[in-house]
Amino acid sequence: MNKVLVLGAGLVSGPLIHYLLAQEGFEVTVATRTVEKAERLLGRARNGVAVAVNVDEERSLEDLVQKADLAISLLPYVYHPVVARLCVKHKRQMVTTSYVKDAMGALDAEAKRVGVVLLNEIGVDPGIDHMSAMEVIHRARKEGGEVESFTSWCGGLPAPEANTNPFGYKFSWSPRGVVMAGKNSARYLKDGKVIDIPGPELFAHHEPVAIEGFGTLEGYPNRDGLPYRETYGIPGVNGMFRGTLRYPGWCETMKGLVDLGMLDETERKDLARLSFRDLTGRLAGGAGEDVRRRVASRLKVDPTSFLLDRYEWLGLFGTDPLPAEAKSCLDVLAARMLERMPYLPGERDLLVMQHEFVVRYPSRKERITATLVDYGIPGGDSSMSRLVGLPAAIAAKHILLGAIRLTGVHTPVLPEIYEPVLAELSAMGVTFREKRERIPS
Repeated sequence: MNKVLVLGAGLVSGPLIHYLLAQEGFEVTVATRTVEKAERLLGRARNGVAVAVNVDEERSLEDLVQKADLAISLLPYVYHPVVARLCVKHKRQMVTTSYVKDAMGALDAEAKRVGVVLLNEIGVDPGIDHMSAMEVIHRARKEGGEVESFTSWCGGLPAPEANTNPFGYKFSWSPRGVVMAGKNSARYLKDGKVIDIPGPELFAHHEPVAIEGFGTLEGYPNRDGLPYRETYGIPGVNGMFRGTLRYPGWCETMKGLVDLGMLDETERKDLARLSFRDLTGRLAGGAGEDVRRRVASRLKVDPTSFLLDRYEWLGLFGTDPLPAEAKSCLDVLAARMLERMPYLPGERDLLVMQHEFVVRYPSRKERITATLVDYGIPGGDSSMSRLVGLPAAIAAKHILLGAIRLTGVHTPVLPEIYEPVLAELSAMGVTFREKRERIPS
């Protein structure tokens, strides 16, 4: 039996676990703090077992890793290096869907020495974005072309018929992660010039993005895109951009919340006795009942602005008490957004990814646009959970069956990884539509 340890049973773990359970000769142990979550995901599968684990207790975690052939960490990113170190110690393979941090990268030499692979960034973003980009880049190079610029967009959203709240967003993954992403600074390359966007100004830099076969969304920069020149083997490009997609209006709405101070992570001792109206009023610089007008003054918008309508819909001007567990303004915002912006039973989510390459060939110049539009299954798995979990599960299978024989710390930019994973995803209907057009040289 191939013994797989899955650490975590959160929103994106279901499709991964179900895929592995369906593989002949695989035994799956799902370890999580709340064992009932794992039991629900495993159902009546005879080759699955649920166990409780506190990942802060390293001895218990080590015992589970030692019993497995491969560990898949779906834990918060701070735990990945701990799991990786244990995998290296006991010569076990490892897969994660998260970004490679310094602590993970530092294990590369030792992982190679003991002969194990620590495969990271094998979800959707990061993951499918890397694999689909490298497929086009490598093909263009084989055809004699060189990539001059690369732009990549990705967003998880409600399907159009499920887009039923004023924010144009619902949560298919961690609400805190979504909100915290709005605090990141960004950097990209445009026409050979490096553009830096400080975190507080992130949402001020947005633009309409035409998605082939779908319509127009709103996009804004996502973190630092410059390192991907080296990751993708295109160091000479004059344009490199990675961005996030939302429905129109999201950026202006979030910029107001940033300016108001709702994304502040500083712990406050006064939250336990406040209502939403009290906190919003204090952030706006005053007290009393006319919070809407004070917020309008603070943000320098008209009191009838749609922004204030959205904040009122969210309950920021209401008298409800703040969430008992909240320690900061960001905690308050994330909890309230999750409460007011869930997917209802039967609603579909939507994942959109689009890459645009400008490629120069010896006799022509082309724009290549590759677009993925994937919908969740009503009453079943979300698109987000499928597209995060399935690439990791497929890669884990190929590692255990010997089709992926790499060692060390890796991301899925090599054909040995991305070709079998993309092929299997395509067979499941997860495919990119490609458009090629000549442009002036």
